[in-house]
Amino acid sequence: MTPDQRFMAAAIALAERGRGRCAPNPNVGCVIVDSAGHIIGRGWTQPGGRPHAEAMALAEAGPAARGATAYVLLEPCAHESERGPACSDSLIQAGVARVVVGLQDPDPRTAGKGLARMRDAGIAVETAILPDECTRAMSGFLTRQAKGRPHVTLKLATSLDGIIALPDGRSRWITGPAARAHAHLERARAELIVVGRGTFDQDAPSLDVRLPGLEARSPRRALLTKGVAPEGWDPLPAPAAIANYKAVDHVLVEGGASTAAAFLSADLVDRLLLYRAPVLIGAGRASIGHIGLGTLEAAHGRWRLHDTRMLGIDRLEVYERARS
Repeated sequence: MTPDQRFMAAAIALAERGRGRCAPNPNVGCVIVDSAGHIIGRGWTQPGGRPHAEAMALAEAGPAARGATAYVLLEPCAHESERGPACSDSLIQAGVARVVVGLQDPDPRTAGKGLARMRDAGIAVETAILPDECTRAMSGFLTRQAKGRPHVTLKLATSLDGIIALPDGRSRWITGPAARAHAHLERARAELIVVGRGTFDQDAPSLDVRLPGLEARSPRRALLTKGVAPEGWDPLPAPAAIANYKAVDHVLVEGGASTAAAFLSADLVDRLLLYRAPVLIGAGRASIGHIGLGTLEAAHGRWRLHDTRMLGIDRLEVYERARS
């Protein structure tokens, strides 16, 4: 990696800390690097959206930011807010010499204005550094901007033959503790988690985060139902209703073949987490119901493999929806 890519990768890692906690603001990461190549400031968007990543990094760097380079995933904002100044103005006032940006901000309030303002102030600005990685890190915000809805991840834990439960519905546990811990980490990265009525009735899931230190990051819970949801749950009448959540940019769909099929049929799944245990079950409950495909040809070309790894004895495969 080039130095610019390496420092942007560090900013991306910081951005992941804010995922699931700052919607509708983007989860941005920022590092400030002095002329000797030392990181002197780090920041990521804080819970609730403020302070922004740039403000956090500048505060840590202090006067040393003058003449330094700032690496930030998203174009620094150009619009002022009652909650704080525009980040492009803050970088100018701090005297940074160079700003390296992953992506231009699609928000029309900024959309190129922040880049232009910094260039007009004499700052060297470079863009499109690790754009794919930045896009993936801020997928919730960018999906909301492009499609008017949250980014949706569907989680499936299956046997080798695609079964999620025994014929009587028992499913604890198909996967091992490492895979289950990873699934809890995914919960901590979402603002909303969804299950169907069948999963709710069969498993009575709590859907909380049970990882030490992350318990406070348990997401809101929604039940896909046309009826009334129990206390502590949101009723979700249809998959498309996720667009109505204004402070939710990441949705995790966890439970039920019918619920999985409903989101897939509506083409609302952007990312698929497939935890595959090294067991064969045979007769049992399939992982997904009918999703409306009329031909095998229609099934091809929809998903691309992004990542695969071992989690204990289980294999995780991460797929992303291939969209034009």
